Amino acid sequence: MSVSKSAESNASRRERFARYRSTLRYGTYVIFHPFDGFWDLIHEHRGSLSAANTFLVLFLITYVLRLMLTNFQFITAPLQYINIYEQCGSFLFPFLTLCVSNWALSTLFDGKGRLKDIYMAMCYALLPYVLIQLPLILLSHLISFDEASYYTVLASVSVIWCLFLIFVGLMEVHDYGPGKTLIFLFATIFGALVILFLILVFFSLLSDALGFFVSLYREIVFRLN
Repeated sequence: MSVSKSAESNASRRERFARYRSTLRYGTYVIFHPFDGFWDLIHEHRGSLSAANTFLVLFLITYVLRLMLTNFQFITAPLQYINIYEQCGSFLFPFLTLCVSNWALSTLFDGKGRLKDIYMAMCYALLPYVLIQLPLILLSHLISFDEASYYTVLASVSVIWCLFLIFVGLMEVHDYGPGKTLIFLFATIFGALVILFLILVFFSLLSDALGFFVSLYREIVFRLN
């Protein structure tokens, strides 16, 4: 009985790993065939959250490595002041806020995407940055400053490609046209700014409240003594 359960568990584990590898490989199809790719990613369940998380982690690693290892001729980032957690948080927090804002506003724009679908599409759209920027780190040590135009063009392509994929991904997720998607993106950015503002206000009020209670406690202790 135990041998049978162990065999079933191993088979299930291999099946999950094969599914994970398949959804990872599908990322390369998405970035070269974005319209069909994103549609199948969501509606045909060709993607997975585990693969999306992998692409997001790879993006963060690439982003930090770019700051730390790129030749100083092409990027000026003082290594002694770079905080890895701060750098990751400076991208991750706005990224997740944009996902939440997009999902929250989707009801107003008759969007069809779930939060999971939005997150997966935006994570898969980050793959070109990883595929281009990682080789660029090495390339920055092989070319001279006079050849910086090659580096600049490729770096710009990686960012523009990602933005284009995000646009197409959200269009396919919500089943919008290009015009409505563009308007929706501006609304999403505005909504994310509102969310960030409310979070800052909340923590500011929380800090003031904590300061008040600490002062009150000190005053009571002082008078009792």
